[in-house]
Amino acid sequence: MTARKTAANYSPEVRERAVRLVLDGAGEHGSQWAAIGSIAAKIGCTAETLRRWVRQAERDRGKRAGPTSEERDRIKALEREVRELRQANEILRKASAYFALAELDRRSKP
Repeated sequence: MTARKTAANYSPEVRERAVRLVLDGAGEHGSQWAAIGSIAAKIGCTAETLRRWVRQAERDRGKRAGPTSEERDRIKALEREVRELRQANEILRKASAYFALAELDRRSKP
């Protein structure tokens, strides 16, 4: 059984070239989807993978609504930061409760 290639296995140059071929060559094919299918087969990825690359490139160029790659990266970073801050707050909350309980125990002992 062979391992499937994932999108991460394609270099940025291959992705950019494939997207450029789709966007520039859609007129040579019956539709953009036909161009995607043809080019995807040539570079060895699925048509859906190439379609996602093309849609993201269109968003990055302002030709399609939605977050650009830069915005998506920023959102991911912010979500990661929120996760980390929530974990830190939970740790601090538990530590505070622990020390408050320890202080109460210390005061109640003669």
